[in-house]
Amino acid sequence: MTDLSELGWTLGRAAELPAGSVPARVSRVDRGRLSVLTAEGESRVHPAAALYDESGLSGPAVGDWVAVRGELAVAVLTRTSAFVRTGAGRTSAAQVIAANLDTVLVVDSLSADARLRRVERYLAVAWSSGATPVVVLTKADLCDDVAAAAEQVREDAFGVDVLPVSSVTGAGLDAVRDLLPPGRTGAMVGPSGVGKSSLVNALAGGTIAEIGGIRASDGRGRHTTTARELHLLPGGGLLVDTPGMRELALYDDGEGVDTAYADVALLAADCRFRDCQHRTEPGCAVASAIDGGRLDPARYSAWRKLQAEAHRQLLRVDARARAAEKARMRSFHRAIREQPNRLR
Repeated sequence: MTDLSELGWTLGRAAELPAGSVPARVSRVDRGRLSVLTAEGESRVHPAAALYDESGLSGPAVGDWVAVRGELAVAVLTRTSAFVRTGAGRTSAAQVIAANLDTVLVVDSLSADARLRRVERYLAVAWSSGATPVVVLTKADLCDDVAAAAEQVREDAFGVDVLPVSSVTGAGLDAVRDLLPPGRTGAMVGPSGVGKSSLVNALAGGTIAEIGGIRASDGRGRHTTTARELHLLPGGGLLVDTPGMRELALYDDGEGVDTAYADVALLAADCRFRDCQHRTEPGCAVASAIDGGRLDPARYSAWRKLQAEAHRQLLRVDARARAAEKARMRSFHRAIREQPNRLR
């Protein structure tokens, strides 16, 4: 028997359970079946077809609590958080990477120069999840100046803890374990080759994830983790290991972007004009900060890029937003036509 609180269960969820069902936490999703953890142990169940819709958001994901009746998952209980991206390829459908998270561990490696723009993108999605993001910098044993490398990331990761660790020497692992006390759930996200599998093995105290290397041809990591999976750690915490992501497209309306780039967003709020484009307008606080060396122009460009990406995604998935955008464009063109000095 397993105490469900060890799996993150809270009594508030009990009211959602359909009659005749029991709660279970999804630990893996593959081949149209769910591996679930219940008070009785682990089992495999089929998800009901009614759980899915076109958005991609409603179907069960790793970390979800589901109501199980016999060998069928009949309902997905309300999520407290979810790490969501737009599905890979030309689509507007969502892909829920992991649900009901307390912490999102954004993992990158200290074995090479800091990839700040990549970390920022992951943080933007992590902030949107509703969980607390933390940056974990692996392979500290391969870095000549860990303090300087971590500080470089820390300067861009506003409001986020940055933890350098080594799965080889064990340095920094206790700080990560402290984030996952009994009943708390974290998920590791990041590209291939940054040491996620080594980290989960180090935290688990044994081999539960296959470890790959770096391809000599291009220096990129191999995808050793092939499916998202929820692991119960020795200290009682839970950790979702995820495959490396070649694409991490935003799904939300950009709220997480402004949180990840809080410094830029605050500067933009101080511009003289509310619709400032941060180019040549007078009183632009963003341009002033760039000219004064207080804002990295590359960070500003990344903020604008992610804002534009979030706006495009919103237009794809939100019919009301599309209608508002069409109305805005009609108003703009009408204003152009009605200018008294317009050439005819």
